[in-house]
Amino acid sequence: MILASSNGWGLAMAMGAVAAYAVLAVAAPRLPTLTVRSLLGVAWLLHALTLAEGLLGSPPRFGFAPSLSVTVWLVVTVNAIESRLYPKLQAHWSLAGLGSAAVVLALIFPGSTYHMIASPWLPLHWALGIASYGLFAAAVVHAWLMGRSEKAMRLATEGQEGVPLLTLERLTFRFVEAGFVLLSATLLVGWLFAEALYGPKLTGMWNHKTIFSVLAWLTFAGLLIGRARMGWRGRKAVRVLYLGSGLLLLGYAGSRFVLEVILGRP
Repeated sequence: MILASSNGWGLAMAMGAVAAYAVLAVAAPRLPTLTVRSLLGVAWLLHALTLAEGLLGSPPRFGFAPSLSVTVWLVVTVNAIESRLYPKLQAHWSLAGLGSAAVVLALIFPGSTYHMIASPWLPLHWALGIASYGLFAAAVVHAWLMGRSEKAMRLATEGQEGVPLLTLERLTFRFVEAGFVLLSATLLVGWLFAEALYGPKLTGMWNHKTIFSVLAWLTFAGLLIGRARMGWRGRKAVRVLYLGSGLLLLGYAGSRFVLEVILGRP
Protein backbone atom coordinates (compact mmCIF):
# COMPACT_ATOMS: atom_id res chain seq x y z
CA MET A 1 0.00 0.00 0.00
CA ILE A 2 1.47 3.35 -1.04
CA LEU A 3 0.09 6.80 -1.63
CA ALA A 4 -0.87 7.37 -5.23
CA SER A 5 0.26 10.99 -5.26
CA SER A 6 3.94 11.33 -6.10
CA ASN A 7 4.27 14.82 -4.61
CA GLY A 8 2.96 16.95 -1.79
CA TRP A 9 0.75 19.00 -4.09
CA GLY A 10 -1.08 15.90 -5.33
CA LEU A 11 -1.58 14.65 -1.78
CA ALA A 12 -2.84 18.08 -0.69
CA MET A 13 -5.42 18.09 -3.49
CA ALA A 14 -6.61 14.63 -2.52
CA MET A 15 -6.95 15.49 1.17
CA GLY A 16 -8.74 18.71 0.26
CA ALA A 17 -11.27 16.72 -1.76
CA VAL A 18 -11.72 14.28 1.13
CA ALA A 19 -12.31 17.13 3.59
CA ALA A 20 -14.78 18.98 1.33
CA TYR A 21 -16.77 15.82 0.63
CA ALA A 22 -16.79 14.91 4.34
CA VAL A 23 -18.16 18.32 5.34
CA LEU A 24 -20.91 18.00 2.73
CA ALA A 25 -21.80 14.48 3.84
CA VAL A 26 -22.13 15.54 7.48
CA ALA A 27 -23.39 19.12 7.42
CA ALA A 28 -24.92 19.89 3.99
CA PRO A 29 -28.58 20.04 5.16
CA ARG A 30 -27.64 22.68 7.76
CA LEU A 31 -25.49 24.86 5.52
CA PRO A 32 -26.64 27.74 3.26
CA THR A 33 -27.28 26.79 -0.35
CA LEU A 34 -24.46 28.98 -1.66
CA THR A 35 -21.99 27.39 0.77
CA VAL A 36 -23.10 23.90 -0.23
CA ARG A 37 -22.68 24.66 -3.94
CA SER A 38 -19.26 26.20 -3.34
CA LEU A 39 -18.09 23.22 -1.30
CA LEU A 40 -19.39 20.79 -3.90
CA GLY A 41 -17.59 22.70 -6.65
CA VAL A 42 -14.34 22.64 -4.67
CA ALA A 43 -14.68 18.93 -3.87
CA TRP A 44 -15.54 18.08 -7.48
CA LEU A 45 -12.61 20.07 -8.90
CA LEU A 46 -10.05 18.74 -6.41
CA HIS A 47 -11.28 15.20 -7.03
CA ALA A 48 -10.89 15.72 -10.79
CA LEU A 49 -7.36 17.12 -10.38
CA THR A 50 -6.43 14.20 -8.12
CA LEU A 51 -7.65 11.74 -10.75
CA ALA A 52 -5.75 13.59 -13.48
CA GLU A 53 -2.57 13.54 -11.39
CA GLY A 54 -2.73 9.76 -11.21
CA LEU A 55 -4.04 8.93 -14.67
CA LEU A 56 -1.99 11.47 -16.62
CA GLY A 57 1.11 11.53 -14.45
CA SER A 58 4.53 10.31 -15.41
CA PRO A 59 4.21 7.38 -15.26
CA PRO A 60 0.40 6.98 -15.18
CA ARG A 61 -1.19 4.64 -12.64
CA PHE A 62 -4.46 2.77 -12.83
CA GLY A 63 -6.21 -0.03 -10.99
CA PHE A 64 -9.38 -1.05 -9.17
CA ALA A 65 -9.41 1.87 -6.70
CA PRO A 66 -8.78 4.62 -9.30
CA SER A 67 -11.50 3.09 -11.49
CA LEU A 68 -13.95 3.24 -8.58
CA SER A 69 -12.84 6.80 -7.83
CA VAL A 70 -13.52 7.88 -11.42
CA THR A 71 -16.91 6.14 -11.28
CA VAL A 72 -17.93 7.99 -8.12
CA TRP A 73 -16.71 11.29 -9.60
CA LEU A 74 -18.90 10.69 -12.66
CA VAL A 75 -21.93 9.93 -10.46
CA VAL A 76 -21.34 13.12 -8.46
CA THR A 77 -21.10 15.02 -11.76
CA VAL A 78 -24.39 13.55 -12.99
CA ASN A 79 -26.10 14.34 -9.68
CA ALA A 80 -24.89 17.94 -9.77
CA ILE A 81 -26.14 18.43 -13.34
CA GLU A 82 -29.49 16.81 -12.57
CA SER A 83 -30.03 19.04 -9.55
CA ARG A 84 -29.98 21.98 -11.96
CA LEU A 85 -32.18 20.34 -14.60
CA TYR A 86 -34.62 18.97 -12.02
CA PRO A 87 -34.64 21.45 -9.12
CA LYS A 88 -37.09 19.28 -7.17
CA LEU A 89 -34.66 16.35 -7.22
CA GLN A 90 -33.02 16.66 -3.85
CA ALA A 91 -29.30 16.07 -3.59
CA HIS A 92 -28.39 12.97 -1.61
CA TRP A 93 -25.31 13.76 0.36
CA SER A 94 -24.47 10.10 0.91
CA LEU A 95 -22.80 10.50 -2.51
CA ALA A 96 -20.42 12.98 -0.90
CA GLY A 97 -19.52 10.34 1.65
CA LEU A 98 -18.84 7.90 -1.18
CA GLY A 99 -16.67 10.53 -2.86
CA SER A 100 -14.58 10.97 0.26
CA ALA A 101 -14.16 7.20 0.67
CA ALA A 102 -13.28 6.75 -3.02
CA VAL A 103 -10.49 9.34 -2.89
CA VAL A 104 -9.01 7.75 0.24
CA LEU A 105 -9.21 4.27 -1.30
CA ALA A 106 -7.39 5.45 -4.42
CA LEU A 107 -4.66 6.97 -2.24
CA ILE A 108 -4.15 3.68 -0.40
CA PHE A 109 -4.36 1.48 -3.51
CA PRO A 110 -3.03 3.57 -6.42
CA GLY A 111 -2.95 0.67 -8.90
CA SER A 112 -0.32 -0.44 -11.36
CA THR A 113 2.26 1.78 -13.03
CA TYR A 114 2.16 1.95 -16.84
CA HIS A 115 5.61 3.00 -18.03
CA MET A 116 4.61 2.58 -21.67
CA ILE A 117 1.17 2.46 -23.31
CA ALA A 118 1.17 -0.45 -25.77
CA SER A 119 -1.41 1.07 -28.09
CA PRO A 120 -3.13 4.44 -28.64
CA TRP A 121 -6.38 2.47 -28.48
CA LEU A 122 -5.79 1.54 -24.84
CA PRO A 123 -6.75 4.95 -23.36
CA LEU A 124 -9.91 4.89 -25.50
CA HIS A 125 -10.69 1.39 -24.24
CA TRP A 126 -10.24 2.56 -20.64
CA ALA A 127 -12.26 5.74 -21.18
CA LEU A 128 -15.21 3.89 -22.72
CA GLY A 129 -15.17 1.27 -19.98
CA ILE A 130 -15.02 3.77 -17.11
CA ALA A 131 -17.70 5.94 -18.71
CA SER A 132 -19.99 2.91 -18.90
CA TYR A 133 -19.19 2.19 -15.22
CA GLY A 134 -20.27 5.73 -14.35
CA LEU A 135 -23.52 5.57 -16.31
CA PHE A 136 -24.54 2.24 -14.82
CA ALA A 137 -23.62 3.52 -11.35
CA ALA A 138 -25.88 6.53 -11.97
CA ALA A 139 -28.62 4.10 -13.04
CA VAL A 140 -28.17 2.16 -9.79
CA VAL A 141 -28.46 5.36 -7.74
CA HIS A 142 -31.68 6.27 -9.56
CA ALA A 143 -33.03 2.75 -9.09
CA TRP A 144 -32.36 3.13 -5.36
CA LEU A 145 -34.26 6.42 -5.39
CA MET A 146 -37.10 4.67 -7.23
CA GLY A 147 -37.26 2.09 -4.47
CA ARG A 148 -37.46 4.79 -1.81
CA SER A 149 -40.18 6.63 -3.71
CA GLU A 150 -42.18 3.46 -4.30
CA LYS A 151 -41.94 2.54 -0.61
CA ALA A 152 -43.15 6.00 0.37
CA MET A 153 -46.15 5.58 -1.96
CA ARG A 154 -47.04 2.21 -0.42
CA LEU A 155 -46.83 3.65 3.08
CA ALA A 156 -48.80 6.75 2.04
CA THR A 157 -46.01 9.01 3.24
CA GLU A 158 -44.38 11.93 1.51
CA GLY A 159 -41.42 10.90 -0.62
CA GLN A 160 -38.10 12.70 -0.32
CA GLU A 161 -37.01 12.43 -3.93
CA GLY A 162 -38.91 15.50 -5.12
CA VAL A 163 -39.76 14.12 -8.59
CA PRO A 164 -42.47 11.68 -9.76
CA LEU A 165 -41.75 7.97 -9.75
CA LEU A 166 -42.23 7.72 -13.52
CA THR A 167 -39.62 10.45 -14.05
CA LEU A 168 -37.12 8.55 -11.90
CA GLU A 169 -37.85 5.37 -13.84
CA ARG A 170 -37.37 7.14 -17.17
CA LEU A 171 -34.06 8.63 -16.01
CA THR A 172 -32.90 5.25 -14.72
CA PHE A 173 -33.34 3.54 -18.06
CA ARG A 174 -31.89 6.43 -20.00
CA PHE A 175 -28.69 5.81 -18.07
CA VAL A 176 -28.97 2.06 -18.66
CA GLU A 177 -29.37 2.59 -22.40
CA ALA A 178 -26.42 5.00 -22.61
CA GLY A 179 -24.27 2.72 -20.45
CA PHE A 180 -25.15 -0.26 -22.63
CA VAL A 181 -24.03 1.60 -25.75
CA LEU A 182 -20.68 2.49 -24.16
CA LEU A 183 -20.19 -1.01 -22.75
CA SER A 184 -20.85 -2.44 -26.22
CA ALA A 185 -18.27 -0.04 -27.68
CA THR A 186 -15.78 -1.04 -24.95
CA LEU A 187 -16.13 -4.74 -25.71
CA LEU A 188 -16.00 -4.09 -29.45
CA VAL A 189 -12.75 -2.11 -29.18
CA GLY A 190 -11.30 -4.81 -26.94
CA TRP A 191 -12.22 -7.51 -29.43
CA LEU A 192 -11.11 -5.70 -32.59
CA PHE A 193 -7.80 -4.45 -31.19
CA ALA A 194 -7.03 -7.19 -28.67
CA GLU A 195 -3.55 -7.88 -30.03
CA ALA A 196 -2.61 -4.20 -30.13
CA LEU A 197 -4.04 -3.57 -26.67
CA TYR A 198 -2.69 -6.55 -24.77
CA GLY A 199 -0.17 -8.31 -26.98
CA PRO A 200 -0.38 -11.48 -29.11
CA LYS A 201 -0.18 -13.80 -26.12
CA LEU A 202 -3.38 -12.40 -24.63
CA THR A 203 -5.39 -12.12 -27.84
CA GLY A 204 -8.70 -13.95 -27.48
CA MET A 205 -7.92 -14.84 -23.88
CA TRP A 206 -11.07 -15.44 -21.81
CA ASN A 207 -10.00 -14.17 -18.42
CA HIS A 208 -12.20 -13.21 -15.46
CA LYS A 209 -12.53 -9.61 -16.65
CA THR A 210 -13.76 -10.64 -20.09
CA ILE A 211 -16.15 -13.30 -18.80
CA PHE A 212 -17.81 -11.04 -16.22
CA SER A 213 -18.01 -8.13 -18.68
CA VAL A 214 -19.70 -10.29 -21.33
CA LEU A 215 -22.11 -11.69 -18.72
CA ALA A 216 -22.93 -8.11 -17.67
CA TRP A 217 -23.52 -7.15 -21.31
CA LEU A 218 -25.88 -10.10 -21.77
CA THR A 219 -27.73 -9.19 -18.57
CA PHE A 220 -28.22 -5.56 -19.61
CA ALA A 221 -29.26 -6.66 -23.10
CA GLY A 222 -31.84 -8.96 -21.54
CA LEU A 223 -33.05 -6.10 -19.32
CA LEU A 224 -33.56 -3.73 -22.27
CA ILE A 225 -35.24 -6.41 -24.39
CA GLY A 226 -37.46 -7.45 -21.49
CA ARG A 227 -38.47 -3.86 -20.87
CA ALA A 228 -39.20 -3.21 -24.57
CA ARG A 229 -40.93 -6.51 -25.39
CA MET A 230 -42.45 -7.67 -22.08
CA GLY A 231 -42.84 -4.41 -20.20
CA TRP A 232 -40.47 -5.20 -17.32
CA ARG A 233 -40.78 -2.51 -14.68
CA GLY A 234 -40.47 -1.99 -10.96
CA ARG A 235 -38.71 -4.47 -8.75
CA LYS A 236 -38.11 -7.07 -11.45
CA ALA A 237 -36.29 -4.61 -13.70
CA VAL A 238 -34.33 -3.17 -10.77
CA ARG A 239 -33.17 -6.63 -9.68
CA VAL A 240 -31.85 -7.35 -13.17
CA LEU A 241 -30.13 -3.94 -13.18
CA TYR A 242 -28.44 -4.72 -9.85
CA LEU A 243 -27.36 -8.14 -11.15
CA GLY A 244 -25.81 -6.69 -14.30
CA SER A 245 -24.08 -3.92 -12.35
CA GLY A 246 -22.66 -6.43 -9.90
CA LEU A 247 -21.27 -8.54 -12.73
CA LEU A 248 -19.77 -5.43 -14.35
CA LEU A 249 -18.18 -4.42 -11.05
CA LEU A 250 -16.60 -7.87 -10.78
CA GLY A 251 -15.41 -7.60 -14.39
CA TYR A 252 -12.68 -5.01 -13.84
CA ALA A 253 -12.67 -3.66 -10.29
CA GLY A 254 -13.22 -7.08 -8.73
CA SER A 255 -10.58 -8.80 -10.85
CA ARG A 256 -8.04 -6.03 -10.25
CA PHE A 257 -8.77 -6.10 -6.51
CA VAL A 258 -7.94 -9.79 -6.37
CA LEU A 259 -4.73 -9.27 -8.38
CA GLU A 260 -3.51 -6.11 -6.62
CA VAL A 261 -4.58 -6.68 -3.03
CA ILE A 262 -5.10 -10.38 -2.42
CA LEU A 263 -2.46 -11.82 -4.77
CA GLY A 264 -0.15 -8.78 -4.70
CA ARG A 265 0.48 -8.83 -8.47
CA PRO A 266 1.02 -5.61 -10.48
